[in-house]
Amino acid sequence: MPRASANGIELEYDTFGDPADPPLVLVMGLGTQMTAWPEPFCAAIDEQGFHVIRFDNRDIGLSTLIDTAAQPDLGAILSGDPSSAPYLLADLAEDTAGLLDALGIPAAHFVGASMGGMIVQQLAIDHPRRVRSLCSIMSTTGAHTVGQPAQETLPFLFAPPAADREEAVDNGQRLFETIGAPGYPTPTPELRDLIGRAYDRSYRPAGTLRQLAAIVASPDRTAGLASVTVPAAVIHGDADKLVDVSGGHATAAALPATTPLIIEGMGHDLPAQLWPTLVEAIVANARRAA
Repeated sequence: MPRASANGIELEYDTFGDPADPPLVLVMGLGTQMTAWPEPFCAAIDEQGFHVIRFDNRDIGLSTLIDTAAQPDLGAILSGDPSSAPYLLADLAEDTAGLLDALGIPAAHFVGASMGGMIVQQLAIDHPRRVRSLCSIMSTTGAHTVGQPAQETLPFLFAPPAADREEAVDNGQRLFETIGAPGYPTPTPELRDLIGRAYDRSYRPAGTLRQLAAIVASPDRTAGLASVTVPAAVIHGDADKLVDVSGGHATAAALPATTPLIIEGMGHDLPAQLWPTLVEAIVANARRAA
């Protein structure tokens, strides 16, 4: 896969479809590589007439590892002192804008999942002319009163790194059995295979911790979202335990004239059974920008 110089770092990226088609950028979430946007999902959007771009955020996958700073103090950040966070969501948004620069793209449609939704929200606030439309999936505004994780998910967020591949796959299985879509469960062998392949491509638990610090240390985006004028879509599962559905409702309420699509039985993942629904909503929103 190619790499692009963006905002002083290197981003690994991949594309689908004709570069002459309108560009649509997929931004993935906390500690999750671009390959979590499955190729058939990307191809389904491409088939609707979009040039699809996915990439690894900094500190994950094969993009630049930000390992020169001390590890963040999550306790201090949660207590209101963000000074140990090596970067913020605004920096990840700058990376994304830098990717557009590297690819010679003036503006694109953006779709973000979880932390990726936070990034595209921040991008639309900071660089409104670069965003043709935005779709925020299973994400939140950064307000502390909404979108908070359920208690049973917290041990996964603060767990120590796995010692080896088998432990990483076991931990990942338990995580997704907790946060995944209860109405659309992924079969265990398929789930373990996906987790194992992600581990083989790249395993960066320290980067995940720094990304988590960026989420916690970044300010509330609610007021800024009121300035977004491009077509916006919000998608959330009513069974999401990692980012409570209140985060989706709050995101839609903060954006002008946006009604959230709340999907019954969807958790904090992208099960194949829901791809047609998700692709339809993404494409319909992007076409509103035309």
